[in-house]
Amino acid sequence: MTICRRGISRLLAGSAFMFALCGPALAEPPPLRIGVTISTTGQGAALGIPERNTLEVVGRDIGGVKLEIIQLDDAGDPTNATTNARRLATEDKVDVLVGSSVTPATMAVSNVAFETEIPHFALSPMPFQPGRDTWTFVMPQPVPLMAGVLFGHMKTKGVKTVGIIGFSDSWGDLWVKEFKASGEPTGLKMVADERYARADTSVAGQVLKLVSAKPDAVLVGASGTAAALPVIALRQRGYGGPIYQTHAAVTRDFIRIAGKAAEGVIFASGPVIAAARQPEGSLTKAAGVAYTAAYEAKFGAGTVNQFGAHMFDVFELLKRAVPVALTQAEPGSSAFRAALRNALEREKDMAASQAVYNYGPGNHYGVDERGRILITVKDGDWALID
Repeated sequence: MTICRRGISRLLAGSAFMFALCGPALAEPPPLRIGVTISTTGQGAALGIPERNTLEVVGRDIGGVKLEIIQLDDAGDPTNATTNARRLATEDKVDVLVGSSVTPATMAVSNVAFETEIPHFALSPMPFQPGRDTWTFVMPQPVPLMAGVLFGHMKTKGVKTVGIIGFSDSWGDLWVKEFKASGEPTGLKMVADERYARADTSVAGQVLKLVSAKPDAVLVGASGTAAALPVIALRQRGYGGPIYQTHAAVTRDFIRIAGKAAEGVIFASGPVIAAARQPEGSLTKAAGVAYTAAYEAKFGAGTVNQFGAHMFDVFELLKRAVPVALTQAEPGSSAFRAALRNALEREKDMAASQAVYNYGPGNHYGVDERGRILITVKDGDWALID
């Protein structure tokens, strides 16, 4: 009996030892939780819906770690975006924040990311307050980069005076500020600065003042479908000069709503709009073609836009940075979040559909000239401008 007990004890001890050795190796790592707050309703819905749709075509595993995506709607409202981000950070305990679709709401999410020390991918261009850029990485092209190609085109076409009409919020402010910073030094002169709210249904008064100023060209600092409003009104008033739009207006809905008035409007854009037409050596081509194929297979031909592409590119960057962070810590920990941030700052030439990203401790924009093209509307479709 004693021998039998000793044998059983040895067997149990051996089993426990083997479990101690094999258990951790066989245990599944905790999931990587990604919290998304975007504008799937409200004035930013033309941006937020393709971003939401893109979540259906991205993978659910990176480096052997399962992805758990929690998506909320903020309707483009900064207060809603703040509430959503806090819930995702404190209740859902996410390792990554993504959003929002419009600049004011994006800035609100960035504030929460800074306070909670969670890596944040901004889907809308945004300015940084000094010292508060530690945790936010901006996916879209920064305003100065895109402004440069627009202002350069104006100069080549002999434009001297420009009228600006834009949103009466931070997005409109960004473009007026950038015009003064980089447009005026090239010899361009602002002769009008008109604003309207994102929810406005008429800009007749603003356009009347704009046309009265007789600008050589008009720059619209708006986004989504609301960017079509000034274009329609300008053409109805008989304005025949060139109209320029920012990359925040590049949507099929813009063409649909503006109709014939959209013809000839000039846009700065990310390269995904012309993914297949990029030269073979372009680092953004492969990801752009892959995203276009996956998205259009699910949602129809011609449905790809750059807003959904920014969401796709978040996951392209995570494919590079997450495996690096996993060598230092597991998801669900502050150590992992810090490691992920550090990896994003150190990885170089992260090619995606909209840009080749090179972030650094002092640069959380990370985009260069490879992330921009000029397009126009021709016969109801996008056309490249050489």
